[in-house]
Amino acid sequence: MDDVRVNSQSLWPMSQLKTVHMTSVHTPLDPRIFHKECRSLARAGFAVTVIGADWKEAEQDHVRIKPIPGSASRLRRMTRTGFDMYQEAVRQNADVYHFHDPELIPIGLLLRAKGKKVIYDIHEDMPKEILSKPYLPKWSRELVSRIVGTIENFASARFSGLVVVTPSIAKRFARLNPQTIIVHNYPYAAELVGEDTRRPWDSRRHSVACVGGLTLHRGIREMVQAMALLPLSLPATLELAGPQSKDDAHIMELRRHPGWARVHHHGFIDQQHTFRILQSVRAGLVLYHPEPNQVESMPQKIFEYMGAGIPVIASDFPLWRKIIGDADCGYFVDPLDRNAIAKMIAYVLTHPSEAEAMGRRGQAAVLAQYNWDTEAKKLIALYSQFRTDRLGNHADTRAIPN
Repeated sequence: MDDVRVNSQSLWPMSQLKTVHMTSVHTPLDPRIFHKECRSLARAGFAVTVIGADWKEAEQDHVRIKPIPGSASRLRRMTRTGFDMYQEAVRQNADVYHFHDPELIPIGLLLRAKGKKVIYDIHEDMPKEILSKPYLPKWSRELVSRIVGTIENFASARFSGLVVVTPSIAKRFARLNPQTIIVHNYPYAAELVGEDTRRPWDSRRHSVACVGGLTLHRGIREMVQAMALLPLSLPATLELAGPQSKDDAHIMELRRHPGWARVHHHGFIDQQHTFRILQSVRAGLVLYHPEPNQVESMPQKIFEYMGAGIPVIASDFPLWRKIIGDADCGYFVDPLDRNAIAKMIAYVLTHPSEAEAMGRRGQAAVLAQYNWDTEAKKLIALYSQFRTDRLGNHADTRAIPN
């Protein structure tokens, strides 16, 4: 009988389902891939390995990490890195392969051709994402989007399962593959809402925060410009935590803006440090531009802000209005209007009782609904089906014919 726990020696008995997660874009310790999915699967009794680029071989939280050489070049990632990824995947001889990047679709299809179970984890709506890619000429984006969508649809119908992050993405793929499940990118509630994190409101700094990628289409320019419009009498700062774009010319430009004098840029930091910042400020900003791939997204930072007990200042998108508005834990602005953003920041910082009450309602919503524990059960249930299939020697009906 399988033990649903992983013992302290990380021994993998033959009865365990051996699973491999693959990513060429994200770090092997990515919050969703490693800290949520892989750790949850390991705790549920699955043998888990992550193959990722530019890392060192290690074992952490009963998850093994197998490194391959990486590259900053997108073309090289899709060729040399992809080949290295496939070779390592074959060496692992796993029962289930779970990949996280569209550029790994060819590898997924090759593994399916070998009769392996393959899961495609779809973090974003790629055809819509392409419509906003700055490195593509505008005239080509619609055509490239259609080509990528056709390829992704063809492949997704042949994988053993699809894991998606939002209902809108699920709607697109469920008709192609009935084994499609939504696993939202919610935070671990205990890491954000534990007793040691509930600090008095008056001990928090007069600061707002934005965590995650610092790109133009996620509103970094408007945030910095808004900080320059705040009253001089308001000692407010903007705490930024996350990697900046590879094309960081816009960051260099913003560093010369008067608003940058109120900015503390912490750079890329680990999750624990990020949470400490959120637990010390009075609001969180998520000001994505109204682009096709963003209006129906569900950024993890929204739920991290809620879990940290701070109100959310968010773009006025219908889906976000439902999540944040239903919980009554935030405010909405036009993300392109720096004056409106500045006024809202000033309002939150000068109405502490209202802001604190909103933060408490956000925490309550995370504890009741928007937490990783509810999502992990869905993922484990999908993997448990594959374990049952292996023990019963059931064939996968989506195998690619010779």
